[in-house]
Amino acid sequence: MDFRPVERTADAFQQSLTAQEILAVCRRAFGNDAAPVSVVELGTGMYNNVYRVALAGRDRPVILRAAPAEERQFRSELHLMRNEHASLPWLAPIAHLMPQVIAADWTGQVIGRDWMIQTHLDGVPAPEHLGSYPRSTWPTFFRQMGAVTRAVHDVRGPHFGPVAGPGYATWSEAVIASLEDIAADLDGAGLDSADVRKIAAVAGHDRAVLDEVTEPRLLTGDLWTVNALLDRDAEVPTISGVLDFDRCTFGAPEADWTIRMATAKDDERTAFWESYGPLDRSEGAVWRARIYEARHLGAIRLERHRLGKADAVRESYGAMADLLAELS
Repeated sequence: MDFRPVERTADAFQQSLTAQEILAVCRRAFGNDAAPVSVVELGTGMYNNVYRVALAGRDRPVILRAAPAEERQFRSELHLMRNEHASLPWLAPIAHLMPQVIAADWTGQVIGRDWMIQTHLDGVPAPEHLGSYPRSTWPTFFRQMGAVTRAVHDVRGPHFGPVAGPGYATWSEAVIASLEDIAADLDGAGLDSADVRKIAAVAGHDRAVLDEVTEPRLLTGDLWTVNALLDRDAEVPTISGVLDFDRCTFGAPEADWTIRMATAKDDERTAFWESYGPLDRSEGAVWRARIYEARHLGAIRLERHRLGKADAVRESYGAMADLLAELS
């Protein structure tokens, strides 16, 4: 077997599987005759380990994703792969763009980690391919991104919070619980969580504004250019696949990461709104957006810490202080 893992330090968050572990996973999924011919670890993800696996007797490779060991997961990111698996029936409107699950295992019996095997999607990651098109065509891409997001947000859910749970009866409960989980993770990482706790207190004090959101809608959790594939040969940027929905939740559409990114700049991405539709700009919505941004900043701080980016962690405190000033 030709095995090409990503080289990492012993203290890195992501730890590659061994060749023997990958062989064991393939045997669990496909039987004892499964023979991986080549395994290439893809270094594009920042949470799960992702491998492209070519198997003897199969025309197309498969994708193996392995979650971090449970003891390495933050409380606010616990069992993300299981949450994605639970989200798949709710993502039916965009199933034609998504990989299909071949096998999944939460037992811990094979490698001590959750893992999932999916079909391999053709296409080139958007960050690699979008720049090969004239910039005048980029609005086409963002218009498609708006349509995909709209299809997801139109799905109504049974509760607020992560698809796999815990579920909450009100939007304020879900938001505050999320902030409290992030604060607890910051404490556990030895980082100052005071600003996140202040945001949670503001959200609790004015929870009635959050609870103006009464209908849980499905959120993508993490969809943007990095999780989109483009058709290699299309004349204009054409989305051929979308990936990584492990952070799916039910809540207010405006709280989605995709909406944050779509509103970040007034450039070609403004075409997003042509297919998505108008954004709520009411006074309550503007206040809620600040709470959502604080939640994003807290999650980003944890990710930067996980990746060892100490300077970026420090920078996050200034951005959060600005938000607190706006909310006071």
